[in-house]
Amino acid sequence: MTFAHDTAEALESGVFLSNSELEPDTLTSYDELVEFFDRFGYTGDRPVAADLEPVRAIRTPLRRLFLASRDDAVPQINTILAEQRALPQLVRHGDVDWHIHATSDDQPLDVRILVETAMAMIDVIRADELQRFSQCAMDDCEGVVLDLSRNRSRKYCTVTCTNRAAQAAFRARQSED
Repeated sequence: MTFAHDTAEALESGVFLSNSELEPDTLTSYDELVEFFDRFGYTGDRPVAADLEPVRAIRTPLRRLFLASRDDAVPQINTILAEQRALPQLVRHGDVDWHIHATSDDQPLDVRILVETAMAMIDVIRADELQRFSQCAMDDCEGVVLDLSRNRSRKYCTVTCTNRAAQAAFRARQSED
């Protein structure tokens, strides 16, 4: 299943954010928050320094959502949407054609992230595609993996873990010789 561009982008940003709390924590400064905002093309008010802690606080709930079963994810999504008073509407901005936003651009960044991620997860639930989420295959990593590939072969959360696995496999082959 191919997800709409805004769905895939919201899922990717949510997974990136949830993984940012793993060691080493990669969201500890205002500059890193701005970099995240720019990287994932969020619209609306740019983050201010006061946005950092609320955004950091939603990482664990996002991680729980991504690793939940389908039936356990639904009440989490519904709670997010109800608490944030989400009101879905079609919007178009920049180079992006019509897509859904469910909160206004002037809401705090953590609210926009939560609502956009919850809206994206609706598509995942409806398509019964929750198996696109898993935990990183590295033994010492708890990262969330979002696999949007056709053959569903992604096993690692980041290039770093992929490289570590390749190095370990190489070393294992070398020791066999």
